Amino acid sequence: MDQVAIGKFIKELRKAKGLTQAELAEKLMVSEKTISKWECGNGFPETSLMLPLCEELGITANELLSGKRLSNEEYSKQAEKNLVLLRAEQERSSKFLLTLEYVLGYSSSISLLILIFVASFCELPTAWRIVLIVFGLLQTIVCIHFCLLIEKDAGFYECQHCHNKYIPSYKQVLFSMHYGRTRHMRCPKCGKKSWQKKVLK
Repeated sequence: MDQVAIGKFIKELRKAKGLTQAELAEKLMVSEKTISKWECGNGFPETSLMLPLCEELGITANELLSGKRLSNEEYSKQAEKNLVLLRAEQERSSKFLLTLEYVLGYSSSISLLILIFVASFCELPTAWRIVLIVFGLLQTIVCIHFCLLIEKDAGFYECQHCHNKYIPSYKQVLFSMHYGRTRHMRCPKCGKKSWQKKVLK
C-alpha cells in the first residue's frame, strides 16, 4: 500500500467535501493531528476507523486502500491485490510482534536474575533485598502477561486434525502445555486436542 498516495487521496476527498482537517477529525472522533498524519502519508487509519472514514468521504474501503477512485472493471482486480497486500502487512506485523516477544521474554529473565544476584550477594539491608526481589518478580509477571498477549494475537494456531487456523483465547494460551511456539490445545472447530503450531499465513 502506498501511504503517500492514500494520504493525498484522503486530502483531495476531504477538500472536495468542503471539510477542514478539524471537522473531519471531529466526525471520526480523532485528533486533527491524526488526520494530518494520514494526509502526509506518515500513518494509516486503524481498521476500526476505515469504514467510518470511507463513509464520510463517500468511497469504498477498496478505493481507500488503492488511493484512487476505481471503475467497475478495476474494482475486483484491485480488491484481490489489496487483500494480498493486507495479508502481507499482517504477516510483517506478526513477525515483528513475535520478535518483540523474544526480546521482552529474554530481557525480563536476565533482569530478574541480575536483581536476584544483587539481592543475594551484595551487602544490603534485608528490606532492600526484599524490594529488589519483589520488583524483579513484578516486572517478570508484567512481561509474561504481554508476551502471552503477543503469543495469542500474532499469527494463528493450526489444528493438526482439521487444519483449522484460529486465534485462541488468552486462557487457552495461559494454561496450555507448550514447547516453543507449539501448544497443546483444543480446536474450536473439530473439538480435538493436538499439538498446534504457530503459523503466520
